[in-house]
Amino acid sequence: MSEALRHGMSRSQLYGLRDRGVIEMVSRGVYRLTDLPEISDPDLVVVGLRIPNGVVCLVSALSFHGLTTEIPHQVSIAVRRGSRVPSLQHPPVQAHSFGDEAHAAGIEVHRIDGASVRIYCAEKTLADCFKFRNRIGMDVVQEALRSYRIRGRTDFESVMRYAKVCRVDRVMRPYVEAIL
Repeated sequence: MSEALRHGMSRSQLYGLRDRGVIEMVSRGVYRLTDLPEISDPDLVVVGLRIPNGVVCLVSALSFHGLTTEIPHQVSIAVRRGSRVPSLQHPPVQAHSFGDEAHAAGIEVHRIDGASVRIYCAEKTLADCFKFRNRIGMDVVQEALRSYRIRGRTDFESVMRYAKVCRVDRVMRPYVEAIL
């Protein structure tokens, strides 16, 4: 909606297009043309548009990278410690506070159906999962580490560098050494 308003469209014009079925509401403030193909990952697109300072993390990022069989029931996002997270009616969002260095490390910007979505790289995601292992479950963390090794494009040096940033390198080292 904000983009349409910036380009000179009024709210009543936008609502008129919605009422005629030309556009549909994906989430509050997010609309799309109805003749476009379905959005491949609507939850991540909405989060990317509505929470531009957030970064998709933990199980949501594992799922995006294909490192888990878990189906996220909410979108996990990382925000800088002390920043406010806008509330969304849909999708459900769980925010996690990260310090400046941990928040800034390993961000990749992916284009999903035309929207820029910030997601942590697979290596940073593994380190974050070790940091939050008590919340997401050690079985999920170990499955992700095994899936990462199996997929072939591995960089365990980067994994350990991110583990140091997240201050879990001592905890993570035995698991990485065992999997190698």
